[in-house]
Amino acid sequence: MSRFPRWVYDLGTEPDPRFSLANERTFLAWSRTSLALIAAGVALKALALPLEPTLRVVAATLLLVLGAVLPLLSWWDWGRAERAMRLGTPLPSSHVRLPLAVGTSLVSVLVLLGLLLR
Repeated sequence: MSRFPRWVYDLGTEPDPRFSLANERTFLAWSRTSLALIAAGVALKALALPLEPTLRVVAATLLLVLGAVLPLLSWWDWGRAERAMRLGTPLPSSHVRLPLAVGTSLVSVLVLLGLLLR
């Protein structure tokens, strides 16, 4: 029986299920984070917050973009980690951390400026 994605499952040997399940839980945690970013972006745009309007829209848009990109990056990271476990190679570094750190920091600065410039 073939499993998806083949670029992960067609290589190596089956790792300890505990490690595969931990890898999947990490992916699901990033998915929850993505939903929170989307909710924050919608709330920032929908609520009548006392922010400079242009900065509020830019910050909300950035949150929505981060929320849309994060699941794709985390799925890619899940596959790379699963593949490394199957091949017995070192785990790769994450592609999620830097965009998330930069994006949320930028949103914080935009919201702060939006408060100060209103």
